[in-house]
Amino acid sequence: MANRSVPAILLAAALLSAPAVSQDYRAPRTVDGNPDLGGIWQALGSAHWDIRGHEARMGPVVELGAIGSIPAGQGVVVGGEIPYQSWAAEKQKENQANWMKLDPAVKCFMPGIPRATYMPFPFQIVQSKDVILMAYEFASASRVVYIDRPDFESPADNWMGHSLGRWEGETLVIDVTDHVPDTWFDSSGNFHSEELEVEERFTAQSPYHLLYEVTIEDPKVFTRPWQMKMPLYRRVDANVQLLEFKCVEFAEELMYGHLRKQPAN
Repeated sequence: MANRSVPAILLAAALLSAPAVSQDYRAPRTVDGNPDLGGIWQALGSAHWDIRGHEARMGPVVELGAIGSIPAGQGVVVGGEIPYQSWAAEKQKENQANWMKLDPAVKCFMPGIPRATYMPFPFQIVQSKDVILMAYEFASASRVVYIDRPDFESPADNWMGHSLGRWEGETLVIDVTDHVPDTWFDSSGNFHSEELEVEERFTAQSPYHLLYEVTIEDPKVFTRPWQMKMPLYRRVDANVQLLEFKCVEFAEELMYGHLRKQPAN
């Protein structure tokens, strides 16, 4: 028994002696002197299914068995709970009970912000001095972040919001407004209204991961602002690139199959 414990002891010692990520990490710079966050990133975990801590549970399609089940997750909501108003808490439960009918992502609609960031698909950051492009593999969604243009107004509400960014030292801060009320935070029915305001913070913690912090405000739905926090990991696969996931064709039968003409008997 003593010999069997040696590998575990050596592993624990190696982990304890491994250097921690420096809190003073400074990302490489672009030609403009700002932190270079360019690359392809992806969230791990199960926030796409439920941003709160949750147990594994059966999925909505019984025929898929274990493959279609929902994995457990520790949650990404700071403090664990979303401060819903009482009516909104009931609405969230209704949404979750009717997930397959109501979730916009099931229909291949744009996932919105912040959900696009932590779906189980990669996204890419491309920087210039005045704008930052964020391209998402899911549904080929994208958005442009306008840097240091606080007075630049959006012509209309839209699915990916209106993103105005600025640099605060090592952190890219993005204020996202002008959302449509149709997007969700996850597949568990957590939702918002058209009054949603999102502050995102992207901070490089090492060459291989970013800290992603989100503050949510929506006085129509929540009793106070609340936050999410999670790491994003750089994809370092050989020849890594965003691939196509144009999911409209996957959702057409679900949404419009009932309109198909049936052959005459």
